[in-house]
Amino acid sequence: MRAAFHPVSDMHLNHATCVAVAGKGVLLRGFSGAGKSDLALRLIDGGAELVADDQVVCHAEGGAVIATAPPAIAGLLEVRGLGVMHLEFLGRVEIALVVDLVAPERVARMPVAAVCEIAGIELPLLELAPFEASTPAKLRLACQALARGEILGDDMALLSQQPA
Repeated sequence: MRAAFHPVSDMHLNHATCVAVAGKGVLLRGFSGAGKSDLALRLIDGGAELVADDQVVCHAEGGAVIATAPPAIAGLLEVRGLGVMHLEFLGRVEIALVVDLVAPERVARMPVAAVCEIAGIELPLLELAPFEASTPAKLRLACQALARGEILGDDMALLSQQPA
């Protein structure tokens, strides 16, 4: 079967890194040197799959945002201190979560639900500090919550579901 053609105007190139955590696409965004590749490496070491590093192509498909790697960099991950490494990679994934990498003081203790828009589709958005030891675990927890249909940062909904 032939892959569907998506005109260039429907594609969005993002300066980001994308991994699949338990099958959920996580788009890591941040400035150059923010820790996108480092966090991706720690997630991959914990069982995640690389989708794309440094540049991620996103497009809307069936109401979802699909992420792929540009062909020239597919399967490549920049590892500071080692250089560019070849890794197994996932060809495409539906993005379930966008994470903006920020300084630790910008991370809200109790965040409110937030979204961002990519390719005309709203996606859940978190702000996390990339170099904290707990960040990979936080992302795994976030993906598990999304798989259960929970809204991230919606503490009132979670509290109302607790037994009295």
